[in-house]
Amino acid sequence: MANSEGNKLWGGRFVGNTDPIMEKFNASIAYDQRMWEADIKGSKAYVKALQKAGLVTQNEMEQILTGLDKVFDEWSKGEFKIKPGDEDIHTANERRLKEFIGDPAGKLHTGRSRNDQVATDMRLWLRDAVTTLKELALQLISTMVERAAAEIEILCPGYTHMQRAQPIRWSHWILSHAAALSRDVERLEDIRKRVNVMPLGSGAIAGNPFNIDRELLRQELNFDSVSINSMDATGQRDFVAEFLFWGSMCLTHLSKMAEDLILYSTKEFSFITLTDAYSTGSSLMPQKKNADSLELIRSKAGRVFGRCAGFLMTLKGLPSTYNKDLQEDKEAMFDAYDTVHAVLQVATGVISTLKVNRPAMEGALSPDMLATDLAYHLVRKGMPFREAHSCAGKAVYVAESKNIHLSKLTVEDLQSVSPLFDKDVSSVWDYNKSVEQYSAPGGTARSSVTAQIEHFRTWLQSQKQ
Repeated sequence: MANSEGNKLWGGRFVGNTDPIMEKFNASIAYDQRMWEADIKGSKAYVKALQKAGLVTQNEMEQILTGLDKVFDEWSKGEFKIKPGDEDIHTANERRLKEFIGDPAGKLHTGRSRNDQVATDMRLWLRDAVTTLKELALQLISTMVERAAAEIEILCPGYTHMQRAQPIRWSHWILSHAAALSRDVERLEDIRKRVNVMPLGSGAIAGNPFNIDRELLRQELNFDSVSINSMDATGQRDFVAEFLFWGSMCLTHLSKMAEDLILYSTKEFSFITLTDAYSTGSSLMPQKKNADSLELIRSKAGRVFGRCAGFLMTLKGLPSTYNKDLQEDKEAMFDAYDTVHAVLQVATGVISTLKVNRPAMEGALSPDMLATDLAYHLVRKGMPFREAHSCAGKAVYVAESKNIHLSKLTVEDLQSVSPLFDKDVSSVWDYNKSVEQYSAPGGTARSSVTAQIEHFRTWLQSQKQ
């Protein structure tokens, strides 16, 4: 602990030392040190603005920049030593800068508050984090798309309400999840626009009194724009909340995918097999091969939801501008990032390596899944759909009454339901023909799935530009 409150950035008006428990309770250096690079980057830009405003000399600016480079080198080499009294990353970096260059370090914080400093650091850090997550999401989508292209001929049951519904292409299922993730990528890009607004130069609440050139700061730090109101800039964390919601939504999509694959990997389905690289075993039962990778993906969604809900609860009761409660923002942001970062990589590994059991998938197709096709058969003969739907339902009832598959009904059986049935009804009982009728854009016909694949390939290229 610091020997005197005068060693702290805020210590001048205090007498005596902070209680050791409070010292630890108040400190954030254990986690906000992750922003060391952003903090140094912001300070380098700020000292240039101070020099332009005549608040530091050219020589002092050069000393500060050189000192900050030395601090940077220590962090990058893992040699920076955190000391008692370093309550946060800002305090730690300024303390070390002073050890390197002496009194000129005391001018760096002129007109700057930790309120605008930390908001700037967080935006710089999150801007880079968003870029990294986007790249990982694009890699996962690309893996999905190429797998869909390679396995386009495989058919499988499609499910609604967890009941067999209609035959679909396995590729159609894969691309349904690629579509959801593509929206997550677009949301992430949209969030980046609001993250990339510069709060530096806002001071604690009222602004900066030294005519700091905020446009210079914006250019130095590559922000898109400058914040419009100093109170809003230092006291708002909606960009963090938005990122946490994004993580929650992204993992909702991946949790849904994981849930399907967990079911498909069971012996009861046997549609897919996970490789050993993404499975674990049982400490008791030697035969077990557990889909732990997918189960953890599913569970991590709840973790990020919790971060989002918890942080929103923190925000909802705050008065305007900065309050210490906002210290909760960083752990939530870092944890959500780390979680989504890991999940995207594991999901990519699972999708790229799982093995498909085509005979099991296609063997799970059953004639009752073609009941809708039976109705469509009557529609094509001129019957209104509602009447055709009723007739198909009656045919299902007749088959169940006879304890036979729908496809085993005779023409006579079907004609007892509707005289429009004829021998050509046999064409209905073809799974490949069934999927091929869904050729409208977005459907599961081969032509439509191929169009989806080409759409995503083009979209992926546009995202990489």
